[in-house]
Amino acid sequence: MLKCSLQDGSALEFVHTLPVTGANTKEVSGSLDTCMPGMQKKMLRASLREISAALREGQVSPTELCQKCLSLIKATRFLNAYITVAEDIALKQAEASKKRYRQGQTLGDLDGIPFAVKDNFSTAGVETTCASNMLKGYIPPYNATVVQKLLDQGAVLVGKTNLDEFAMGSGSTDGAFGPVRNPWSYSRQYREKCVQNFSAQNEDTSWLITGGSSGGSAAAISSFTCCVALGSDTGGSTRNPASHCGVVGLKPTYGLVSRHGLIPLVNSMDVPGILTRCVDDAATVLGVLGGHDAKDSTTVQDSFHPFQLPSLTDMKNVCIGIPKEYNIPGLSSETLAVWSKAANLFEKAGAKVIDVSLPHTCYSIVCYHVLCAAEVASNMARFDGLEYGHRSCADKSTEALYAATRREGFNDVVRGRILSGNYFLLKQNYENYFIKAQKVRRLIATDFAKLFRSGVDILLTPTTLSHTVPYVEFMKEDNRTRSTQDDIFTQAANMAGLPAINVPSALSEKGLPIGLQFIGRAFHEAQLLAIAKWFEKQVQFPVLQLQGIMDNLDTVSYQEKSAFFS
Repeated sequence: MLKCSLQDGSALEFVHTLPVTGANTKEVSGSLDTCMPGMQKKMLRASLREISAALREGQVSPTELCQKCLSLIKATRFLNAYITVAEDIALKQAEASKKRYRQGQTLGDLDGIPFAVKDNFSTAGVETTCASNMLKGYIPPYNATVVQKLLDQGAVLVGKTNLDEFAMGSGSTDGAFGPVRNPWSYSRQYREKCVQNFSAQNEDTSWLITGGSSGGSAAAISSFTCCVALGSDTGGSTRNPASHCGVVGLKPTYGLVSRHGLIPLVNSMDVPGILTRCVDDAATVLGVLGGHDAKDSTTVQDSFHPFQLPSLTDMKNVCIGIPKEYNIPGLSSETLAVWSKAANLFEKAGAKVIDVSLPHTCYSIVCYHVLCAAEVASNMARFDGLEYGHRSCADKSTEALYAATRREGFNDVVRGRILSGNYFLLKQNYENYFIKAQKVRRLIATDFAKLFRSGVDILLTPTTLSHTVPYVEFMKEDNRTRSTQDDIFTQAANMAGLPAINVPSALSEKGLPIGLQFIGRAFHEAQLLAIAKWFEKQVQFPVLQLQGIMDNLDTVSYQEKSAFFS
């Protein structure tokens, strides 16, 4: 039972009987300790600049903000968004930030801002598992560059978020710590639309997936348990859950943000992703994270300077491309309608909106999976039970130790991708699979380059085929099939190394988020984010109303905020 005394003296109670990580059902309990004063309530959904200003003016302290986030993490732990909650570390960092504010010696705009990190980024002194039995108990001796940059700004690490094992998946359902539940499963918007379908009997099977593999980070942002979250994006793993959870998910240009300390999946495509509640926040965080890193030779050598997004009033002199290959069978009618209305919105604002073609798109998903499996096989070879991570008790021979360690440490999905990758890399298959896929990848990148050289500024596409689906429906298909469907619109940007962002755009008839993807030119994040910000302002996506827990937060109704797409 969760209780919070409201300002009028009444009590808010919230009971959930849900399984957290296993088959056993148990009551979820937690505490919001005290009611949040109006300022603190607003802080949880304000922009980073507004929070930073409030911290400077003393309207709220870093410690208070941290404590509220930790309370919400406990209150929403049935979502299973976090693998590790770094409560002691967070409170210590928040107290240090509070002292800096008192002394007028803050470290930056993110000083005192609570953030969460996907559990495939190394964090010194904090367990890093990749949601795998292989790395349970592994505590890195160093921080990933992106984590260190946030800490250097004074940001407060509240925890490590859940994911698919080693980031191999598109639902955040295949990790060793159990699946992540989408906060929108418990939203007033969704429950009011689908109330006739709910009962005590199906409560445990009706919850929705977050998407993946950065589902924990997306759920953490969506449920207000932190202000910034880091994900990783190899084929859409930041944008996909951002779309399903109704938040902003940015994949920067490959090489703009350091991969040092990100446990690799596909070296040539992995990019640290940024999840926030608005586009401005994503730009703020990118300004901190971007730039050359001596520890990552793939980062850009040119200097990178933070930028502030302009408030555009119209879209004159902007050319928006609509790739015809993205209108495919399986695209839901609602997503297609939102995509079409968004194109019309840009056209009415003065933009030039044209149909364009990316002719090799139809080959991209197959190409992606061949290259992904090949690099996975190479990267997973380091987990042999000798240096770090899980080690089997089998000691008959070195070969037996290797085999038993990997059998016990990896789940079926990871083992399957390793086997596929090794098959593609066999001497007799290398030319027919890996080399051909690399050639197709070059053609895909060339398609994008030609479009941008022709005068197109931004490509507008769907992010996912439809809104999120119930867990039981999602699990009817195997991981590979699900990933093929869910990555169809997102993986091409990774293969071309381009920046892309999901912007939540509307609620479906069931009251669930639908996102659209904006793809920009390499290293032109300022233009991409400025246009995304303008679009975000036009659609005014509604705030999640998390039943029971968030009832006492100021909210704006769907009818008031999304009239354009109604």
